[in-house]
Amino acid sequence: MAISIKDTIFLRAFSFAKIPMLFASGVSVVSLSSEKCVISLPFRRFNKNHLGSMYFGALCVGADAAGGLIAAKLLRELKGAKGSLIFKDFQANFLKRPEGTTLFTCDVGLAIQEAVNKAYHTGERVDLPVPVVATVPSKFGDEPVAEFVLTLSLKVKRS
Repeated sequence: MAISIKDTIFLRAFSFAKIPMLFASGVSVVSLSSEKCVISLPFRRFNKNHLGSMYFGALCVGADAAGGLIAAKLLRELKGAKGSLIFKDFQANFLKRPEGTTLFTCDVGLAIQEAVNKAYHTGERVDLPVPVVATVPSKFGDEPVAEFVLTLSLKVKRS
């Protein structure tokens, strides 16, 4: 599993300044494109629960990063505008005990891009449900250990 150094540096710098819990979790960007984002969350003491599996709060942090990073990158690239994003709600379905480094995949980048464009052109807040799937490849391959749906809420203000 290769790590995208440039995108990981951006994510860690942003999280250090704005979201310390995200920074402390040790997330890394495996891949980031306009269509898909894959985040890696290490299986270490800070992210484990009392049963030795990934703590559900840490899983939520990984889902948050995977679901928001495509939008954050697109908003950062807007010329003459400032965008903001937040998640309005969060649904989770925990399927198996994640006992290893966990990957979080969001593959609705094109829908996120459309939402950012709509927010940019209308100036209105746009909400979009964003699915994220968590897997532990070392233990379960591509079989999900958790599934999430986060409602991404975007607003863009032109300068």
